[in-house]
Amino acid sequence: MLIAQLSDPHLTTGPLAADPATGLHQALGRILALRPRPDCVVITGDLVDRGRPDEYLTLREVIGRFPLPVHLAPGNHDDRESLLDQFGGTQWLGGGFSAYYHVDHPAATVIVLDSLVPGADGGQLGEEQLGWLDGVLAGRPEVPALVFLHHPPVAVGLPAADAIGLADADALAEVVGRHRHVVRIGAGHLHRPVTAAFAGTVLTTAPSTWRQASLTMTSDEPIGWVTEPTGFLLHLVVGGNCVTHTVQVSHSAGQTCGF
Repeated sequence: MLIAQLSDPHLTTGPLAADPATGLHQALGRILALRPRPDCVVITGDLVDRGRPDEYLTLREVIGRFPLPVHLAPGNHDDRESLLDQFGGTQWLGGGFSAYYHVDHPAATVIVLDSLVPGADGGQLGEEQLGWLDGVLAGRPEVPALVFLHHPPVAVGLPAADAIGLADADALAEVVGRHRHVVRIGAGHLHRPVTAAFAGTVLTTAPSTWRQASLTMTSDEPIGWVTEPTGFLLHLVVGGNCVTHTVQVSHSAGQTCGF
């Protein structure tokens, strides 16, 4: 099974809307040019920039004609109610009316978590959602599972980003550690590709489809924006294992497709 993980498109409206929308559209076009095509796409949060209803209408316009299944996760720039108003009951949220859900593909279980805390940059899952996750993972132990959320559950050495990570990361690690068939944790938030060990599996964060954050590893300077390539992650799940590739978009000579 192939799963493309995009992140942090930050779609908006108005004079500054063109670059984020173009970045997401180009990434989706790059996905369609892959052979074989992925089975699904997951976008790990900060779907829009300010959580406004009109921004979610823009998101729906961009992904509405995309021919592959797309699963959406909320980030700290999102608004849960507006997201549910626009996408609740659709395949983009697994057919339900919750911002956390799972989709049982034949070859893997794709689980999307909701780490959004309204009004905060950092994230949290909470006991109820973690209990739900534990039950979902117990339901298909014979099938590889991939868990996606916005906030990385580990410190990655970027002080400004680590300060707004996942507050209950230890509790998530306890749940994931009980289920050895979790082959990947996929996150966003950092606007950088990062790999780390987590709870007996591997955590990967996806680059942004819009703009990348600087590699700021000291606390005495702010994170800025750099013109590094946009891109996405491609997770290949075969025989109970997962291999992840980083696919460049903005700096790539790779083929793209329209839709």
